[in-house]
Amino acid sequence: MPELRALDHLVLTVANVDATIAFYCDVLGMQAERFQPADGKTRWALKFGVQKINLHEAGREFEPKAANATAGSADLCFLSDVALDDWQAHFTTIDIAVVDGPVERTGATGPIQSIYVRDPDGNLLEISNTI
Repeated sequence: MPELRALDHLVLTVANVDATIAFYCDVLGMQAERFQPADGKTRWALKFGVQKINLHEAGREFEPKAANATAGSADLCFLSDVALDDWQAHFTTIDIAVVDGPVERTGATGPIQSIYVRDPDGNLLEISNTI
């Protein structure tokens, strides 16, 4: 059987691309990247490390797309080398509610400790440290 090597990117369906870019850049430190695929349309992505999240605006998705693309249905876990106490202080300073944590979870490669926040669409975002 063939095997997969890595996740290249994922697509996040959002209600408002500008609000999403502002949140992920200003709150989580990602970088917005404008690009044009072969069809010539302008697209936006969020980049961090070697990862990329492509953005689709709900109702204006690019084909092909998920069968039931909808804003606010994602649950994403991000790893950070920054202590969760520092993240919590950052979120408090900018008035972002921590909805859970810190709690211990199991990540892709082992134990993690996590806190949870929500983005403007209500997607659940897990910020984690390996332990």
